[in-house]
Amino acid sequence: MMELGLQARSGVGPAADWAEDELRALERQRLRRHLEPLESPQGAVVKLAGIELINFSSNDYLGLANDPAVIDAASSAVHRFGVGSGASRLLVGSSIAHQRLEQRLAEFGRAEATVLFNSGYAANVGILSALCGPEDAIFSDERNHASLIDGCRLSRAKVAVYPHRDVKALERLLRAISARRKLVCTESVFSMDGDRAPVAELADVSQRHRAALLIDEAHAIGVIGPTGAGLCEELGLTDSVDVRVGTLGKALGVFGAFALSSRAVSELLFNRARSLVFSTALPPALCASAEAAISRVEGSPQLRARLWRNIRRFSEGLRGLGIRSRADSAIFPVVVGDAQRALSAAQRLRERGLLVKPIRPPTVPQDTSRLRFSLSSAHSDEQVDLALSALREVLSL
Repeated sequence: MMELGLQARSGVGPAADWAEDELRALERQRLRRHLEPLESPQGAVVKLAGIELINFSSNDYLGLANDPAVIDAASSAVHRFGVGSGASRLLVGSSIAHQRLEQRLAEFGRAEATVLFNSGYAANVGILSALCGPEDAIFSDERNHASLIDGCRLSRAKVAVYPHRDVKALERLLRAISARRKLVCTESVFSMDGDRAPVAELADVSQRHRAALLIDEAHAIGVIGPTGAGLCEELGLTDSVDVRVGTLGKALGVFGAFALSSRAVSELLFNRARSLVFSTALPPALCASAEAAISRVEGSPQLRARLWRNIRRFSEGLRGLGIRSRADSAIFPVVVGDAQRALSAAQRLRERGLLVKPIRPPTVPQDTSRLRFSLSSAHSDEQVDLALSALREVLSL
């Protein structure tokens, strides 16, 4: 027994052997990943391993992760509420900071109610498994985020995957599949491709087939819409979508996620969403900083205007390089093919002072490894132009 205890503490055992085998396989496929800790806050320029790099890999689209007003709100809330929330929301982890943020998000998103989650992953997994079960069917875009894919699986519902953005194929599936309840789920802006879902058409077909509609607005919140409330706001469809999922950790610069929905759906989530019910609540200070971030989004439209100027500038530059590009979002994939080529291209960009992370399978399909550029309002014209010139050099090698 003593030997077994010592062996477990030293990290030697079957699991370590399994892990080594898997890691070697990932290495051979050029798919092994490594952490690279930043030595600076998020921003247009970050410090990594003592070197300053222009950052084109962050989802901090409005530069709010290091915004003074957001930082001050968090600091004040820490002194008032402490650091941790202490428990799940249904025990004693729910504070007035959580309540205030949920009310603020409901106003921002023009919804009856809001439910906070600890991450976008927790939100999608919790919502889908709370709304659907074995007697139901979920219809999911083939390029949906992993959180939606896993939420479909954990719901135990029948899952029908339709071709990317193909509403006609979706309608055929809705007609063909019988179920107690039907739910369609998609991202509004797809995280790896940067294109938009046909939300108006999806809302129409969902209504005609009495299916619920869930739209994940993670990459649209703060970026798209008259007030930055997302693609559904821009299209005037906030009342046509059953659940809109948003994140606090991208354009809002903080951490966490939320679901905008009816009061009835929100109440059900508090009772049935396991990723919410059985998780310690977000720290109150994060709620206060997120509330400040929303105020910055609403009160500083110039941030979003600056972001869209950068988006258009970069999109035009990509077309000048012969790369197909549409200014639909802050995300620009430059597909290079296999994983090794993506790694090499990212390294050459880094040698030119740019941090652009390579995206490889399983995040994207095989042979579609890419450089994923994310634009921010914090980028200057010079930084955007430097990225384009460096990309031209790298792709010509």
